Amino acid sequence: MSQGEPGIELDTSLGYMLKAASSALHSAMEAVLSPLGMTITHYSCLELLSQRPGLSNSELARGTFVTRQSMNVLLKSLERQGLVTRAAKAPVGRALPTELTADGRRQLETASAAVRRVERAMLADLDTGEQDQMRRLLTRCIASLTAPPAPPAATPPTSPTPPARRDG
Repeated sequence: MSQGEPGIELDTSLGYMLKAASSALHSAMEAVLSPLGMTITHYSCLELLSQRPGLSNSELARGTFVTRQSMNVLLKSLERQGLVTRAAKAPVGRALPTELTADGRRQLETASAAVRRVERAMLADLDTGEQDQMRRLLTRCIASLTAPPAPPAATPPTSPTPPARRDG
């Protein structure tokens, strides 16, 4: 920001407000998951596997917003705890598909109930129409920031400049 340019008005900045809402949601989720011995990433990983069995390490990392290395550490821990299983050999390529075990499904059921309570509390003052509108608006915001950039506008071709005449 150069001198003379106004700063961002934090009370009305949508970006700042989204970050504050995200931080509050994160804290509330940590508060209900921590007593269950879970982190948000741990919970998110189990939830993704419940909805999409067989995801790879890379797919889980993208879905939980962590690095592949962090996800690999988490998956090894979840495997030791008996919450997920991974094939010893990749059926195709190098990706090892991961699936929940019965213990993983039980742990997820408890955690999902706690997370649903947090989400209900967050949305308690919004009616169904406002919740739907918020989903639509957030979806559009996400798409605006994650869509590939549009190609530059094509400029009309210009006719070549004739060479300068040399008289004389």
